[in-house]
Amino acid sequence: MNYRRISYAVWEITLKCNLACQHCGSRAGHTRAKELSTQEALDLVQQMADVGIKEVTLIGGEAFLRPDWLEIAQAITKAGMLCGMTTGGYGITLDTARRMKAAGIQVVSVSVDGLEATHDYIRGRQGAWQWAFKTMGNLKEAGIPFGCNTQINRLSAPEFPKIYEHLRDAGIFAWQIQLTVPMGNAADNSHLLLQPYELLDVYPMIARVAERAKQEGVQVQAGNNIGYYGPYERLLRGGDAWSFWQGCSAGLSALGIEADGAIKGCPSLPTTAYTGGNIRDHSLRTIIEETEELRFNIGAGTPKGTEHLWGFCKSCEFAELCRGGCSWTAHVFFDKRGNNPYCHHRALTQEKNGIRERVFLKRRADGNPFDNGEFSLVEEPIDTPWPENDPLHFTADLIQWPEGWGKESDTVKCLVNSQ
Repeated sequence: MNYRRISYAVWEITLKCNLACQHCGSRAGHTRAKELSTQEALDLVQQMADVGIKEVTLIGGEAFLRPDWLEIAQAITKAGMLCGMTTGGYGITLDTARRMKAAGIQVVSVSVDGLEATHDYIRGRQGAWQWAFKTMGNLKEAGIPFGCNTQINRLSAPEFPKIYEHLRDAGIFAWQIQLTVPMGNAADNSHLLLQPYELLDVYPMIARVAERAKQEGVQVQAGNNIGYYGPYERLLRGGDAWSFWQGCSAGLSALGIEADGAIKGCPSLPTTAYTGGNIRDHSLRTIIEETEELRFNIGAGTPKGTEHLWGFCKSCEFAELCRGGCSWTAHVFFDKRGNNPYCHHRALTQEKNGIRERVFLKRRADGNPFDNGEFSLVEEPIDTPWPENDPLHFTADLIQWPEGWGKESDTVKCLVNSQ
């Protein structure tokens, strides 16, 4: 049977949120219509355990704004699954952190998307940055291990090394990074998005910070839209010989659950195109086993696994392994998966061919949770003057390196020279 292929679930238990993030893919803020009742949520917990899920991460909106969130967390733990949580961190007091510990929440990731002014601007609330770090202190005192997650875009990228130092000093054990892509609110704020060509300056910076983090005992975890076969791929994905991107895992090992019971193969995927069903209508097992929306990756490693590819990705030498990178990223740019503009190997290859890639908005998103518009891709000579009126254009000379970091490490230089 195929249903035991799913081992990890990310569960949006409410869309209610106390922040107003400019890049929020779910457009969180108000409670979603017809969110699951407590009884429905507890029944879903048991269904997840029955299909073999081992780990559940609670998200929102802001998960702790749902009144029964700790009851849900306790049920997950009691069912033998590891319960984690991702939070904006605005309002988690020491008492709340201790109740989280008592409910069985074993690990927490706090979102930090810039230095203080940038973070508060992106997150739409003054004091959000200070609260995020206060929350980390409360988690530490309560005895809950915590990491952070950071989105890299044109506002946060220049601050990336200094963000790392603040997070390291706060006591994180791991740091997940990903590129901001145009879903939900981010689709409406596309000026924040890195252009594909800017990745050529972004990745050497990320690698240098990741190498330092490794030396200082912080594990950098590359999100699904980071990397792809550039010189830093193994460094960013764990460091051993088999640490490299091996294709989209939506519906293979991952599951996304929305607050109203909609089931997707990955929590980031657009709702309309990738929802396999609702647990109010079908059992979780049936949705996983039978719906095409959760089975589109089943053909990985066969000729069928590359049928959806187009554009650069179709002719890439890594096509059969990569399968177009992150399905979410490709879809929210072009309204279909199979051609991912956020690829380091692609940017390097195009640079060698004297080509620069840019994207621009062609069709706006409708304004629904987890929706997307559509972008056009431009290939132009690499020496083409950059478009005017683009004040956020990212270049390496904008990076804010902390004092005392010195020059690029020999390890990072070696990785580049080996290509």
